[in-house]
Amino acid sequence: MVVQSPQQGAAPARESRPRLLRWATAAVLFGGILMYNSLTHAEGESAIGTGVFAAPTAPTAPGVPDDPGAPDDPTASAAPQPGTPAPTGGPAMERSAPTLLSIPAIGVNAPFTELSLGSDGRLQPPPEDDPNLVGWYGDGPTPGERGAAIVAGHVDTKTGPAVFLLLSLLKPGSGVDVTRADNSVAHFTVDSLATFAKNDFPDQRVYGDTPDAELRIITCGGTFDHAKQDYKDNVVVFAHLDSGRQD
Repeated sequence: MVVQSPQQGAAPARESRPRLLRWATAAVLFGGILMYNSLTHAEGESAIGTGVFAAPTAPTAPGVPDDPGAPDDPTASAAPQPGTPAPTGGPAMERSAPTLLSIPAIGVNAPFTELSLGSDGRLQPPPEDDPNLVGWYGDGPTPGERGAAIVAGHVDTKTGPAVFLLLSLLKPGSGVDVTRADNSVAHFTVDSLATFAKNDFPDQRVYGDTPDAELRIITCGGTFDHAKQDYKDNVVVFAHLDSGRQD
């Protein structure tokens, strides 16, 4: 996490108390979320169900299951619309696989793994044994390319909190950096965040093709259904590419 240095000449005594209050507030909030998760899952239960995401209906967009009782799914089924919208003049980058996701506002600094479809036609999730791993849908745009790049990760696992535990706390205007294999960095700005019921997921809004480079970051959220071993909702962050730079 990058922390801005105080301005030259600023009095530490005036700054220390607000900073301590901010840290105390964050600690209480984080503790509350951990308590929520520990109370939500019964003994031995997993927040990720059987650990597979729902199948896409086409190779451009993974998605929410048609069956609301399907396992943990940070994605949604969407049939792509024919044709590609014309670019509107926003920045875009050449294709390059993502390697590192950084979201300073919520302390995320996570490596990527490519997600693909399994033999059952479902998008496979990041492995559970590394809770700090995020996945990107390899058959869609890479972050920075024109179109909606899809990033998904766990909110928690059988062993505890995971990379996107605090994703629902992200605010519009927050920055998201994606380091890519060509050593470039795609800088995104969060536009909005929404929570959708998995059985009423707005496929086109989340996975529809876009004329400019955009990012969707998706995890599970809402109430945990013990009977179905799955969260009832998806949390989705919508962001747009501000700039790309070469490191």
